[in-house]
Amino acid sequence: MESDSIECITSSDGIFSSSTKSSHNINLINNNNIINNQNAGVLIPSSPSVHELLECPVCTNSMYPPIHQCHNGHTLCSTCKVRVHNRCPTCRQELGDIRCLALEKVAESLELPCKYCSLGCPEIFPYYSKLKHEAVCNFRPYNCPYAGSECSVLGDIPYLVAHLRDDHKVDMHSGCTFNHRYVKSNPREVENATWMLTVFNCFSHYFCLHFEAFQLGMAPVYMAFLRFMGDEMQARNFSYSLEVGGNGRKLTWEGTPRSIRDSHKKVRDSHDGLIIQRNMALFFSGGDRKELKLRVTGRIWKEQQNPENGACIPNLCS
Repeated sequence: MESDSIECITSSDGIFSSSTKSSHNINLINNNNIINNQNAGVLIPSSPSVHELLECPVCTNSMYPPIHQCHNGHTLCSTCKVRVHNRCPTCRQELGDIRCLALEKVAESLELPCKYCSLGCPEIFPYYSKLKHEAVCNFRPYNCPYAGSECSVLGDIPYLVAHLRDDHKVDMHSGCTFNHRYVKSNPREVENATWMLTVFNCFSHYFCLHFEAFQLGMAPVYMAFLRFMGDEMQARNFSYSLEVGGNGRKLTWEGTPRSIRDSHKKVRDSHDGLIIQRNMALFFSGGDRKELKLRVTGRIWKEQQNPENGACIPNLCS
C-alpha cells in the first residue's frame, strides 16, 4: 500500500540490536527409536525394524489403528489405504479389509518421548497417547505471527524474531511504550487490510503490535491489538493499554495480550482489542475528514503478585 505512511516513535533509545538471530532451523529429532522394556523397567533403544514396522511406507508417518495389511503382510495406514485406491503400494495386490492386529498390539505396548523433547519437553507417553499430547505440547514450535500474508515458517521465539526482522522487514524496537502515527490519503478505499507495525522487546520478551481495517457488520472499522510471542500462561503476566484520540476526545483500551498461539485472525474476529469506527477515526483526524491521521499510543507493563494479599500490582517498564 504505497499511499500509507507510518511513523514510529518509541520511548526507548532506538532500534535494538537483536542478539537472538538464529542461524539454524529447529531440528526435531526422530524419537520413535525408544521403547519401554517392561521387564527391566527401563527405556532402551529399539531396533530399527520396530520403528520401520510402525512407519507407513506411503506417508512415512507413524501408523495408528486401524493398521491395514495386504495378503502378503505389507502394512500401511488407514489414510493412505484410500489414497492408493485399495492397492498395496509394495506388491500391488488388492488390500481388502485385513487388519494387522499383531502390529497394533505391539504399538500398544510402546512408550515414547514427545517428539519435541529436543526443545525441552520431558514427557513420555504410551504410543497411542503421544499424538494427542504433541498437538498441544507447550514446547511445540510457533507459527510465524506475521500478519498480512500467509507464512508457513515454524520455529522457536528467537528464530521467529530474526525471521520477522530479516524476511518480513518488520520494525524492531526496545521499550515498553510506543507512539504510532498512521496516515491514509483515501481511507474509504480501505475495506480489508492488515498491517504488522512493530515488534517490541520489553521485559526480555517480545510483543507484536497489529493494526487492521475490516468490516464489522456493515460498519468499516479499524482495530489495534497486541500479541505476546510466547504461550498463553506467560501472556497472562502482562497487560497493555492503547489510546487513540483527537479534537479533545480519546478512546482507551486496556487488556491482556493474546499469545501468538492464537492467529491474528482469531484475535481480530474475537474483537479483543481497540476498535475504532471509521467515522470516529476521521473525526479524530480533524480537517475535512478526507484523510485519515490516527495516532495510536500505548504501553506494556508486567503484573506482579503482592506477597501480602495476593493482589496483582503493575510493574511499569522504565
